[in-house]
Amino acid sequence: MTEADTATRLRTIACPACHTVTPVPAGTDARALSCPACGGPLFTGKPMTLTAESFTAHTSESDLPLVIDFWADWCGPCKTMAPVFEALAAEFEPHVRFAKVDTDKERELADYFRISSIPTLSFIANRHEVARAAGAMFAGDLRRWLYDALSRAGEAK
Repeated sequence: MTEADTATRLRTIACPACHTVTPVPAGTDARALSCPACGGPLFTGKPMTLTAESFTAHTSESDLPLVIDFWADWCGPCKTMAPVFEALAAEFEPHVRFAKVDTDKERELADYFRISSIPTLSFIANRHEVARAAGAMFAGDLRRWLYDALSRAGEAK
């Protein structure tokens, strides 16, 4: 592939606010871009809230890998891991989208993923779940898990 081919390729990124899917030229620093539909930033450095309604835009229509934290407000380990998850969202953007699913509010998604314990992390790339982990993780463990999942996603292309 030539440099010109790379420059003209597009990747799609779903807005974390309005979920509109936007084509972005490959190689563009998407952290500085705004959504053409709502004007919000395409990346905020924080996990977005994922719902059943926004699920398809971020898993089937966006090219970005997505890591989902299934959690609940009453879950102690979920609360312990939340700041770690948020810090890594800022670190891994714009290469990975981070999302949180409140299992009490989004039963449909929790059932779809067959979530039986929380916190549970799911890594979705190329429209498929390529990695899953249950239980709270510290930053180093979560970072290693993410790099492993990214590697698996790259091998699955």
